[in-house]
Amino acid sequence: MPVSDSQDMKKRIHRNYRVAKYVVYKQTLVNTSDHIWTFIGGFVGIALIGLIQIYFNDMPSTDNLFLIGSFGASAVLIYGVTNSPLAQPRNLIGGHVVSAIVGVSIYKVCYFLPPDLMWLSAALAVSLAIVAMQMTKTLHPPGGATALIANIGSEKIKSLGYWYVITPVLTGVLIMFAVAMIVNNIPEGRSYPAKR
Repeated sequence: MPVSDSQDMKKRIHRNYRVAKYVVYKQTLVNTSDHIWTFIGGFVGIALIGLIQIYFNDMPSTDNLFLIGSFGASAVLIYGVTNSPLAQPRNLIGGHVVSAIVGVSIYKVCYFLPPDLMWLSAALAVSLAIVAMQMTKTLHPPGGATALIANIGSEKIKSLGYWYVITPVLTGVLIMFAVAMIVNNIPEGRSYPAKR
């Protein structure tokens, strides 16, 4: 290889390295104010759902579980990455609701399968939930966990049937959405939903 080709290649590699370093740096650059508002949103959103769970668990007539794991992942998106297309209200609410419906439906269809085939209902619930979210344009990654929880969650969750869609899923998502609308629109430079 001639010397000039070798030098050109070194220059291109060096230039690509500088560009990649800049992109990675810019993508991870978040100001202190964003950290504070992300914390406030995540804390208040999850805390409110937890408080409602405590209130309703103290009532003898209900036995609902409001806090589900997929809400933690949703909090990351709607409070930490507010401009992401996956964090927008349609995706947040629709993704969880569609996935909950799919998850409960698969659980009911697979109810009579032996326990050692739980992997089948879990795989069907997640994969069909992803496709359903794609078809409805409501893709929200935590929705996959919502569908999975409907199949592998506690007996308390499974016994809810389609009520799982209303409470905890829709109720919890609406609480998180309301908090996101307030917290993400207070500071300058943050907005939710993202302006397109």
